[in-house]
Parts: sequence; structure tokens; C-alpha cells
Amino acid sequence: MALKIRVLIVLITVFTGSVFGRNGVEISSYMPVIPMFKGENHNQLLRLTIYVPEHYKTFNLNELTGTLNDAGAKHIQQLDVFYNGYEPNFSTQNKIISVPARKDLKIKVDLNLKPGLHYIWFSASLEPLANIDDVVEFKIIEAMGEQNQKITIKPISKQYSKRIGIVVKKANEDNIHTFRIPGITTTGKGTLIAVYDIRYKHAGDLPANIDVGMSRSKDGGRTWEPMKIIMDMGEPHDNNGVGDPAILYDPVNKKIWVIALWSKGNKSIAGSKPGLSEDETGQLVLVSSSDDGLTWSKPKSITAGVKNPKWNLFFNGPGGGIVTADGKLVFAAQYWDENAIPHSTLIYSSDGGITWKTENGPKSNTTEAQIVETQPGTLMLNMRDNRGAFRSIAVTKDYGKTWKEHRTSYSALPDPVCMASFIKEKVSVKGMLKDIVFFGNDNTPSGRYNLTIKASLDLAETWNPKNELLIDERKLYGYSALTKIDDKTLGFFYEGIRDLYFVRIPVDEIIK
Repeated sequence: MALKIRVLIVLITVFTGSVFGRNGVEISSYMPVIPMFKGENHNQLLRLTIYVPEHYKTFNLNELTGTLNDAGAKHIQQLDVFYNGYEPNFSTQNKIISVPARKDLKIKVDLNLKPGLHYIWFSASLEPLANIDDVVEFKIIEAMGEQNQKITIKPISKQYSKRIGIVVKKANEDNIHTFRIPGITTTGKGTLIAVYDIRYKHAGDLPANIDVGMSRSKDGGRTWEPMKIIMDMGEPHDNNGVGDPAILYDPVNKKIWVIALWSKGNKSIAGSKPGLSEDETGQLVLVSSSDDGLTWSKPKSITAGVKNPKWNLFFNGPGGGIVTADGKLVFAAQYWDENAIPHSTLIYSSDGGITWKTENGPKSNTTEAQIVETQPGTLMLNMRDNRGAFRSIAVTKDYGKTWKEHRTSYSALPDPVCMASFIKEKVSVKGMLKDIVFFGNDNTPSGRYNLTIKASLDLAETWNPKNELLIDERKLYGYSALTKIDDKTLGFFYEGIRDLYFVRIPVDEIIK
């Protein structure tokens, strides 16, 4: 019995010492995995969790001591401190103080905290010229309490650094309610061409007042030119939308192609019916540019040449397309059959975009897909599956005439029923150029959060968990698009909530 009592006393001492600290109050710090974006007024930087034990009437928190690296001190325009809940609320009434960004920080807070849990959030806005290749490092390392009591702050994040990105399109910009559905490609001149939905009045899908917009970057995504509208089907705008774009660059003909769905009236998924005309069914339309995205052709429907008249709807998978080793232009596609059951498939052109063909898809109840050529003549279709939980994968060697389900199908890539990005690129791995397949999605079967890029070093035969990188842990709309910028860098263009973001990702951060 005496031994048991002594053990219990030791355990109580260890527990109270580790949880409450010498002063009875514990403070921990957590940095969410979310990039900092130029163009945002508030970026989630750091959260402090403060526990005040019950035997305190109040605890007076007076000062916080922290550090910023050189990039943080240079690029942060303003550092704001807020007292609020577990999730941030950067409203004016919650603000404690704003302080200038310095390498060494002493922040006066003067808070009287009652017993229980309390949260302090740090937010930052960035200078307009902040370098998106830099990384901001920020820590709060010590707190000063009543009677000059010092409390060492316990870090619980794996890292305390933030990559920098840029808001390419911001909700409510130019009175536009929402920007959605990202697609991106890199031209032969190294220009990034990004496309997306301009959703003027609300965030909802077609049918609606939607046009396809385009943004262009000549410096690898560090800055972006003003938006151009490249698809607009005219009056009446409220009932004549076009959206869900996908984009590819043809290096042989030096031509950019964008494909999208035109809904004249209610001719999107719910309202489209069998037939071929725009008054019966949704239209698959194309535009192109031969001058690196400066000017664009008028939209042209190719529906009559590719759609089975019995199907309810035929259109593309949003995101990106590819050009195969033998020069064919290929987009992922989807058709909704006579029973309104969706099937992912592909659409391809053997003559530089003049004519297009399609075939039946490999699996029912699949929709938004992306495609890569793993080996010359072998195409892999990566599909959103309405069954939930995982992506479905199929392979064809004859452009969709026959399909074979892949060994990784509905098992290797968790997915919450969302669009995903999927590319194969030759990049530098340990100083050697190697073909790598990259996949980006919300890496969970249960919701649209934890946006992650994964790399497969064996052409999508396997996916090693060590070769993946969490980009943004927040709940998001979750669509994304990948492109190669150079041998060492990827561009990642993705949705927030009504906004579109871009970050540059070093390949060696994904491939460990």
C-alpha cells in the first residue's frame, strides 16, 4: 500500500508539472498549415492556447515574446493580435493590438483571463512586393504573467514556417461574387495561363450567369496580368452561362486550347436532355489562342461531332488536358447516359484540334476526371467517384475503345468526392531528370480539407506516403490544378472559399 501511495504522488507531481507548469498556467502554440497570401487582409499565422486552472480567480497575461525571420520582418506589412475562439475571427472587436513586424518582438497584451481555455490568434498581411519564393518563420516563445512570472510556451506544430502565395482572383472583385474551377498550363514560352469560372451573382454551378476567365503570368506566377474574359456566350447572360474549363498547350502547333460546358437555358447536368442542338442539350465548346494567350478565338461547339444523341449530356472534366507522345490532344470528359448515370471518359483530336472523338467510359457513376500518359500510348484516367472514399483509376491503350481497371483503383488515393489535379512531368530528382506523376486533392475521404500534393516515382503504380506535401489544411471548395514551371518547381492553382490561390512548390519538398 505504501508503494502505491508513493507511485500516486509521483504521478500527480509529473502530471501537474507537465500540464500546468510551475505557475499552474500552460500556453501552447500551433501554426496551421496554410500559406500566407499576398492580397489577403488577414492570414492565419499562429494560435496560442492558454489553460488557466480552476484555482485561479483570474490570470493576468501581460506580454508575449516572439521572433520573426528576416523574410518575415521584411515581407509582413502588419502583425495583428486577436483574442477569440478555437477558430479565428479577425473582427475589429476581437483585436487586442497591432504591432510592426520585427525580428525580435515584445507584444503587450494586458489580458485578465478567467479559469478555462483561451485562444489568441496572430494574423498578418503581406507587403504587395513580398517574394512568394520566401518562407516566413514565426514563433511566440515566452509569456509574461502577473508578478513578472515567465511561462515558456510549448510548441505543438511540426513546423513554424509559412510559404507565401498570391490571391489570383478575390471574391467580390469587380462586383463578381465568386471565382471557381481552376485550370492551368505552361506554354512553350514559360507563360502560365490560368482559367476559371467567373460566377457573377452567386457561387452555384450552371445554369447561371457564368463566363470563363483567364489570367496570365510571365514570371512563373509571381505576378499576374489583369483578367480577360475568353468565353462569353452573350445575352441573356442570366440564362446563358459557360464554365468548368480545362486547358492544354499544344507544343507542336504552339496553340493553347480551352474547353468548357455551355448551358443555354437550363442545359447543365439537371436540365440537359438527349439530342445535339443547344436548345436540347449542353454544348461542349472550344476556344484557342495562337499568340501565347494574348487573343482568343470565338467559342465553337463540337458537340455534334462527339456526343451520342441518346446521352443526356457530354462535357469535359475541368482542370487540364495533355498532348500525347504521338501528338494527339486529349482532355478528360464525362457523359451522362440516357438514364442520367455519369461516366468518366476522354475526348481526343488527331489533327491538331480540327476534329474530336470520344469513346465509352470505363466505370459508371464517375464524373470529373484528369488524364496522363504514363508510357507512350498508355493513358491513365483518374476519376472522381460518386461512391465516395477513393479515386477510381483506369487505363487504356487504344484511346478508350477498351479499358482496364488499374490495381490502385478505389484503394490508393483517398478522396471526398471532389475534383483533383493529375499531371506527369519530367522534373529534377536528386539532380537527375525523371518522369514523375503528381496528384493533388483534398487528402481525406470525409471532407474537403487537407489539400495535398503527392508524387509517384513509378508512374502512378504506387504512392509512397513519404512523398507528399500538405499545402492547405483548411476547409475549402477544394478544386485544384497543377503545372510544371521549371525542372525544380511546380505551380499549384487552387480554390479557397470563393477565391483562387497560387503557390510555387519546390519539387524537393514533395519528393523526400
